[in-house]
Amino acid sequence: MQIQDLPYADPGVPDARSGPRFLWWLFRNQLDGQAKALAWGLLHFLSVSALPFCVGAAVQAVVDRSGSRLALAGGLLALCGAGTALGETFLHRAAVTNWITAAARVQQVLARKTAQLGSALTRRVAAGEVVSVSTGDVEKIGWFVEAVSRFTAAATTIVLVCAGLVVYQPALGVIVAVGLPVLALSVLPLLPNATRRADFQREKAGRATELASDTVAGLRVLRGIGGEELFLDRYRRASQEVRHAAVRSARMWALISAIQVLLPGLLLIAVIWYGFQLARGGQVSVGELVTVYSSIMILSYPLRHFEEIAMAYSFSRPSARRAARVLSLERATETGGTRAGSEVPSGDLYDPATGLLAPAGRFTAVVCGDPDAAGRLAERLGGHPSEEGPSVLLGGVPLDELALAHARTAVLVQDKDPVLLSGTLRELFDVPRSGSVEARRALAAAQCEDVLAALLQGAVGAGDAMDALITERGRSLSGGQRQRLALARSLVADPDVLVLDEPTSAVDSHTEARIAQGLRDLRAGRTTVVFTSSPLLLDRADRVVLVHEGAVAAAGVHRELVHAEPRYRAVVARETDEEAARTEDSATDGAQRGRTAFGTSPVRAADLAGDGGLTEEDDVLKELQEIEESA
Repeated sequence: MQIQDLPYADPGVPDARSGPRFLWWLFRNQLDGQAKALAWGLLHFLSVSALPFCVGAAVQAVVDRSGSRLALAGGLLALCGAGTALGETFLHRAAVTNWITAAARVQQVLARKTAQLGSALTRRVAAGEVVSVSTGDVEKIGWFVEAVSRFTAAATTIVLVCAGLVVYQPALGVIVAVGLPVLALSVLPLLPNATRRADFQREKAGRATELASDTVAGLRVLRGIGGEELFLDRYRRASQEVRHAAVRSARMWALISAIQVLLPGLLLIAVIWYGFQLARGGQVSVGELVTVYSSIMILSYPLRHFEEIAMAYSFSRPSARRAARVLSLERATETGGTRAGSEVPSGDLYDPATGLLAPAGRFTAVVCGDPDAAGRLAERLGGHPSEEGPSVLLGGVPLDELALAHARTAVLVQDKDPVLLSGTLRELFDVPRSGSVEARRALAAAQCEDVLAALLQGAVGAGDAMDALITERGRSLSGGQRQRLALARSLVADPDVLVLDEPTSAVDSHTEARIAQGLRDLRAGRTTVVFTSSPLLLDRADRVVLVHEGAVAAAGVHRELVHAEPRYRAVVARETDEEAARTEDSATDGAQRGRTAFGTSPVRAADLAGDGGLTEEDDVLKELQEIEESA
């Protein structure tokens, strides 16, 4: 796999049972790249390690005054130099390719898992952890996968050189062959402590990052309540904790590096002293002593890869563990789908768990006293159940039986806190769509005129509003403006079934009334489900459903339910239990007085208003006013 061939057509199914298993899975999927890196690494390290033998041969040739052997040694030196340059060049190329392709594979499987889990992901794993895994952790995992082949080449070279020294000069070669493995393994007792310190540093850094993100996201609110300095002080303390942890971790790695320098130096001193004694006795020639001395100096280079692989593994192990934790998450339902064919069903949307029915082509409003339960129900309707249960049916077809892509084509869910990505407004609306709804119609239905004006005001020059830039998460806009842009984006997609969870909770009542009408007009003939407790939206719905304690408790139209159903009225009018009791008593007294004055038929506001009476909006407001007065 080459970098230009990315992304992978199929990154594969990861082994997410543990961090080491995940790393092994990555390594197995890169055997070709690892083999290339190993081959080039062996060429490079063996060429470097052969230099001492060539130098020793050249020195001995000078001592013996042999011109032919000196020329041969010079030719071998030139050949080793070419091998070193060629091996280093292509080893670096292969190593970087392995690093990038491993990181790309991890990012692809993470992106695929995120798409499968949808909004359920952030309820099971912190959003900051997902970001950390897909950025910093990916780099550390790629580093270890790439370092394995270079470490293998370095270790193989050390074994071969030690064997060669034993054959070349047994008296000194045995000392080197025994001493080098001791040097390589000398840092092992320090690695657990170094790993713990590194893990502690990452934990503190993650906490500081999370605190910084929360502070930046809520900066406007913090300034309004005077809490900015409090949170900044908390971040300063967290930052200092990160610094102290980083210093402690760096001290341990500095000690390991110092040992890697000190011990080879002691070995070199011992070999030189012993070799000098042997040379005085005529047991070792000058060339052989130079060869052994140079070999020890050269072998300190591949020895450094033992320290690198230890660092790479200690940093990548917790990163791989976090990645495996995210990748091991599964949806409560099958994502591949069992129904053959690619045709998306149409018809009524029905949830067997609650009994909620959204007729095809109608505007259905759902009232639920528990906002969290409403959010879970909205996700169920979109095919994202948070726990095991019967599947939602679309046209009689369980969404579980559809492939995930087909289910999402049929049903689009907009949660109560939609995300706006940075970029232009045109890019924001670059979503899969039917093509039937233009962006400007969707913006008009969502009442985004002031949003467009605000975006153009901050832009340089007077251009097209669709080219205006939106900052990260739309932080330059108010909550209501962000909410309306997200609604317009959902309307542009024009799905067969659109599920909206509190789409106007941050909008004023006058704008909300216009949005309600625009939503009804634009979605005419399409299935729309809105979770809300706003009378302005409820009054525009074709059908209103009250969900109480996980089941449908009542269904009808808003004006009927607000008078006939106390539980519905308590949610819509925000009544307490005592207020609801007083309202019911007052309604009973009023009905009795109406029977006295007008026979057996109760008095209705519409009857008293006459033919040219109240508008629909005024009628709704009057109903709420009557409820408040009776309470």
